[in-house]
Formats: sequence, C-alpha cells, structure tokens
Amino acid sequence: MTDPSRRLPPLNALRVFHVVVRHRSLRSAAEELSVSPQAVSQQIRLLEDALGVTLFERKGRAIEPNEQAILLQHFVQAGFAELAEGVRRVAGPDHRNRINVNASPYFATRYLLDRITRFRDLVPDADLRLTTMVNLPDFIADDVDVAIQWGYGTWRGVEATLLCRDYKVICCTPDLARRIAAPADLTSLPLLHPVLSPELWPNVLRHLGVARGASKSDMQLQDASTARRAALAGLGVGLLSTRDAEEDLKLGRLVAPFGAGVMQSMPESEVPGFYLILPRAHRRVRTIAAFCDWLVGQDWTTDAD
Repeated sequence: MTDPSRRLPPLNALRVFHVVVRHRSLRSAAEELSVSPQAVSQQIRLLEDALGVTLFERKGRAIEPNEQAILLQHFVQAGFAELAEGVRRVAGPDHRNRINVNASPYFATRYLLDRITRFRDLVPDADLRLTTMVNLPDFIADDVDVAIQWGYGTWRGVEATLLCRDYKVICCTPDLARRIAAPADLTSLPLLHPVLSPELWPNVLRHLGVARGASKSDMQLQDASTARRAALAGLGVGLLSTRDAEEDLKLGRLVAPFGAGVMQSMPESEVPGFYLILPRAHRRVRTIAAFCDWLVGQDWTTDAD
C-alpha cells in the first residue's frame, strides 16, 4: 500500500500554487492563468487539504505565503524547471542529434580530442558538445548525456563501462630519487595523493610491502595535471599516468626509481581507470547509443593515428 504522505498533490494545484506565490495575489495569478480568482482559491484549498497544512496567510485581498509555502516553493520551482527542460529537449529540433558529453580534463586532452573526428566521420550529423569536469557531473542539473570519468567503476545508479586502465608510475625528481634505494625509503618522503582516490597510494605501498600512515608533508592534489607539476617541482613522490611519465622520464625531468610497471601486477580492483558513465535510459537515444558504442569500440591503450 502506498504511503499517503508520499502521494503527490494534483499537478495543476502545484502549478497554481507556484503562480500565486510569485504574484502574492489571487487575482493576478488568475489573470496569468486565464481563470477566475475563485478557481485559483479552490486549487489552493485543494493543495492545502492534500498536504494537511496551511500555506498562506490571508489578509483581506492580500495573500502571503508562510514559512512552509516558501520552503515548498523552492522544490516546486525546481520541479517545473526540470519539466520545462525535459520538454525542451524532447521537442527541440536538435534533440535527436545532440550529445552533451562531460569528460575528465585528462581524458579529454590526452585521449578523446585526437580521435573525435573519427566519430564525426561515423555520425556526421551528430551535434557533439564537450565539457570537462574532474568530478562526476549531475546528469540532470548539468544537462549531461554521457560522462567519462576516472575512478574504480563503483558509481551507483548508473551504467559504468571501463574504457582503459590508468596504470600509474612512481615518479620523482632526480634529487629525490637519490634518497630512494628501496620501497621502505618512501616512508620518509612526501607523497602526492590524488583527491579522488585517497586509497591509491596505500594500495601501492601495500603492494610494495611497505606500511606507512598519513604524513603532514603529503599533499592532496585535485587533478592529474596538477599532480604532474607538483612532481616536476620536487614537492614529493607522485603517481603519474603512464603517458605523462614516459614523456618526463625520456627527457630526464623525472625518475622512476622502481621502474614503470609497478602497478601492472596489482589486483585490477585496485587499479583506477577511465569509465564511460551514463544513466541506462540514455542509451535509448540513437545518437547517444552510437557514441557509446564508438567509445567502447576504441583501443584507448594506443595513440591516435
């Protein structure tokens, strides 16, 4: 049996309520809605009866929302805004071809942008719009159809498909490397931690047989680009993505004291990666489904030709 407290009031009553709060007048609300003031008053009484609360203070011809009405108005306004956006996206002339993609900045610059013309060749009428964000976006509030994010595939309520693993390389400047002869030496050096994965360094250290707690000398960094710059500046020992590490190691700006393959033998559950993420219902849109299929079909472990 449905809990009565969870039943939504009639949508029309909420619509009338929304207009009345905005105008602070039954007559002005009636004019906007093209109905009589009596009809507006009836809808307000219907809403109050359905909720079991009084929403307005009536002072002659004036009507003032009380505290409960003001609280309700925030949610009603947001709800109607979402409905309007949904109608716009369904009824708009470009809804069938638009794909709003949000990707982690690192994946966008290091992987996606060099290959995006391949998808345009495959689906030339697609209206692809790309934004970048380190954290997983809100698919509704941020108007996002598809996200590509860094993590471990543990997001709830969405479909997450691994595109590629992001194996890290332990890197530091040559000066810091001179202080590292064995994994245990890492316990006395500052470590550069990714904010999105506080467990990454502990997992790597455990894999190396090292026990180390948090240190005040450690740094928390928001994104891969900042982590790389911090490592190059000698601020600590970092975990750099393979593509970044290869470039800096080749130029001698950084050193990998334990080689480049430390994470290759770690359990896959402890190795982060880049994931295609979207609400399952979004795959029902033909263009979005085509983009997702294209992403999954790419070999992201190789450079774009």
